[in-house]
Amino acid sequence: MARKNQTLGEFIIENQEDFKYSSGELSRLLNSIRLAAKVVNHEVNKAGLVDITGAAGDTNIQGEDQQKLDVYANEVFIRTLTDRNIVCGIASEEEDNFIVINSQDENHQNKYVVLMDPLDGSSNIDVNVSVGTIFSIFRRITPVGTPVELKDFLQKGDKQVAAGYVVYGTSTMLVYTTGKGVNGFTLNPALGSWYLSHPNMTFPEDGQIYSVNEGNYLDFPEGIKKYIKYCQAEEDNRPYTSRYIGSLVSDFHRNMIKGGIYMYPKSTKNPEGKLRLLYECSPIAFIAEQANGKSSDGFTRTMEVEPTELHQRVPFICGSKKMVEKAEEFMRNFKE
Repeated sequence: MARKNQTLGEFIIENQEDFKYSSGELSRLLNSIRLAAKVVNHEVNKAGLVDITGAAGDTNIQGEDQQKLDVYANEVFIRTLTDRNIVCGIASEEEDNFIVINSQDENHQNKYVVLMDPLDGSSNIDVNVSVGTIFSIFRRITPVGTPVELKDFLQKGDKQVAAGYVVYGTSTMLVYTTGKGVNGFTLNPALGSWYLSHPNMTFPEDGQIYSVNEGNYLDFPEGIKKYIKYCQAEEDNRPYTSRYIGSLVSDFHRNMIKGGIYMYPKSTKNPEGKLRLLYECSPIAFIAEQANGKSSDGFTRTMEVEPTELHQRVPFICGSKKMVEKAEEFMRNFKE
């Protein structure tokens, strides 16, 4: 039973039996993620004091400029997960390929792979806007004790066993689900502990906020254009409020608490979509559904999209059920 101000460690231990593969391994994995998040949070909070903001001088597999904190966060999470011998493989938005762990160890019995966006919204770092970490956990499908393969990572979202995010903002929160609802924990920096501050988080069924980069309006599909105009119309409790931070974790977190919809559709510039299925859309969709929300690409439930490559991009619509359903209605009615 969730109790407000319960520590994350206590919560994980008390609820691990809800997980059908309960062996303690998932609990240790989540504990490692919370530790890495604390380390990254410390660095994010002092970013203006040390030389860790700005571009690192490299680009990632996506062709995007890597920020120094991107690289740092990636290294921290990979090192933390690897050193504790908990997972058998890691895939990161910042890495070209997946990482095989302990493939030479005959006694290697780890069952889980982690996919992550180590620092979502990193283009906002230099201007002191909230950024985040997104993670997704799957049970491997290849035999335990053998090296992980690509197919261990290319699993549909509905196969996830856990997913979550950390938002580094005015306060730092870790929000996650193992398929039994969504709970949020706030970091007390003085004590270094996470405390349950937002038990049983749920989306309001409807909302008043729409989040989309309207600077790309002319490049959007007709259905999205029509839905945006619907959001702006002065009738039936509208117009809605436009709120767009440009950091998926931050926009999603706000909308889950207040009620709203987040959209990053395909466009003429990004015909396949911009966000990554495995590192961003799939884990956020899992959280949304566990919080009574909804997620799709406008036609297909995000959790049912079959991944074909590690860095696959997809259109993404996510948020309060009624708002997502209305956006999907516009997509169907104005299908191109």
